[in-house]
Parts: sequence; structure tokens; C-alpha cells
Amino acid sequence: MDKVIITGANGFIGSHIVKLFCNSGIKVSCLVRKDSNMESIKDFYVELKYGDIRDRQSLVDTFRGFDFVIHNAAYAKDWGDYKIFYQTNVEGTLNVLNACAVNGIKDVIMAGTNAVYGEENSAATKNEDSPYNSHYPYFLDGIFPCKLNYYRDTKCIATQKAVDFAQRNGMNLTILEPVWVYGENGGDTVFLKYIKSAEQGISLSPGSKKNKFHVVYAGNVAQAYYLAFRKRLQGVQRIIIGNHECDYMDKIFFLFCEYAGVKKPIPLPKWAVYLLGFFSELLYTIFNIPKAPLLTRGRVNMFYDNIEYSTLKAEQVLGFKSEHSLREGIKKTVAWYKKQDCSK
Repeated sequence: MDKVIITGANGFIGSHIVKLFCNSGIKVSCLVRKDSNMESIKDFYVELKYGDIRDRQSLVDTFRGFDFVIHNAAYAKDWGDYKIFYQTNVEGTLNVLNACAVNGIKDVIMAGTNAVYGEENSAATKNEDSPYNSHYPYFLDGIFPCKLNYYRDTKCIATQKAVDFAQRNGMNLTILEPVWVYGENGGDTVFLKYIKSAEQGISLSPGSKKNKFHVVYAGNVAQAYYLAFRKRLQGVQRIIIGNHECDYMDKIFFLFCEYAGVKKPIPLPKWAVYLLGFFSELLYTIFNIPKAPLLTRGRVNMFYDNIEYSTLKAEQVLGFKSEHSLREGIKKTVAWYKKQDCSK
């Protein structure tokens, strides 16, 4: 039996991977920091390994004796210092791959993102052959960077460097690139923030009825990891993971509100909220406020941009088909959210 270790195992997507692997009879070890919150994986029998992907030597020691690494840890936020994004997403990824090479580990699955292809408003459906285009050209971005690009750009750099490293070292590297993810344990997602706003009686919100927005349930993302683990794909593969059908954002938010039992806010035109997002982001940046503002250029544009990606490769190479429908995934997500809210 393969000895598998998962980085970022206690995080949003990582916890779903742990759940599916454990329920499938696979013994896994989890690389976590000593100060990490273990609530999301406390019910599963796993071996805990303490470490940090930013510490290369500790990874070399920790990975000794393992056959398979699932690298899921990342700094996935839209606010913060670029240095932290780079150290975690780029240097951390190279540390993981270097530790694998030192220990003779040939098989790695890595968490990527659809953002490497760009998340700008586009009528085109992007796929794995689309060029790298991570940097969103926000208004005045040249002199006033939008921090959502910090995540996109560092994940893009990490992907490019990981591909190069794997090819040079003869590793089997599968990079799974999910679209926007929702699900249990994702308390910081835009979807749950939207529900909270509606619960607080906010009747107006950014939004449009015209744009499609590609999403996927976290449990379905874990399913893709499991399929990739079982397939043992050779060489370097990049695979977009998402729902087969891309739905309108307005429908997605409607379903979240329906299951939450709240009235969906009325969508506002972009011109009515963009300046608010711009100046909020500017003030928070000038005064170096660590917490993100409610609205930024990145958050506002997300509500109006049309983004679609092809999942054909996932279907053909992995045999991937979402186990949970959009409705089922949202229902499970809202049920988890309500449970957390009641326990406070």
C-alpha cells in the first residue's frame, strides 16, 4: 500500500481530500503546522506530521519513507503582502518538489488553479492549451496593485516552475486546476459571505444576471484528486476541474439564498459599486490595514465578469464527472454553514 502524505490537509479543499481518502480505505499522513486548527479533520484517523512547506530541510526529513505526495497547501487569499504569497506559493512548492526529489518520490499531485489562465471577463471558454494570463489589468494596477493578483500571479509562477522542475527530474506531476470552489469548511468563500450579508438584511449587492461563473463543489474536487491518485498519470499533466456545465452567477447565488432561507439581494450595476470598492481598497492599502475591506476592485469585478473553462480533459483523462450536482453541493454547504452558525 502506498504511503501518502498531504500538505494543507486541514484546509478547505485539503479536508475534503482527507475525508474521501480515509473513507476509501487509504491511510494518509497530514503535514500541518503545530498551531493549525484541526477541527476539519479531527474525526479521521490520520497520522499528523508537523512542519511548514517554507522550511525545505524539514520537508526532506518528513517526506522520508513516503511514496506519494499530494501538495495542496497554499496561501489562497485576496489580501496580504506579496512576500507571503511568494514564499508560500512559489518557494513552498519548490521546497515540496525538492524534498520529493531528494527522497526519490516520483508521483506528485499538486493543487493549481484556473486563475493561471486568467479570470478577466471573456466570452471564450478556456482550456489547458490556453496561454498563461494570470495578471488581471485592474484600473491603475501599475501604481496601485490589486492584491488578488498576488495570489493569481504567484500560483502561475509556481505552476511554471513546478512543470519545469518535474520535467527536469523525471517526475510524474499532475496539477489539478479547480475553478471557483465552494463547500463545507470554506467559511471564507464569497458564497458564504453573500449569505451572511443577506441574513443581516442587506437588500442590495453587486451582481449581474448576464455573466456565467464557473464553480465546483469541494467534494467533487476531492473526487478528482482520488481519480488522479488511482490513475497514476505519467509525465506532467495539467487538468481543469469544474462542473460540466457553467451556470449563471445569479442562479448560483439564488440557490445559496434559497437553501439559507433568505431573500436574495437585488443586484446593483457595476458603476454603482466599483468606485466604492476602489477607494475602500486604496484606503486600506494606504493605512496598511491587515484585514481586507468588504469590497475591492477584484471582488467587485468578480460579480460581473464572465468566466468559463472546459472540463473535457478531466472527463477524458480522469473519467471525472461531478458526483454532486450544483443543487446538492449548495444544499450540503448551506447545511454545514447553518450548523456552524448554531454552534457559536
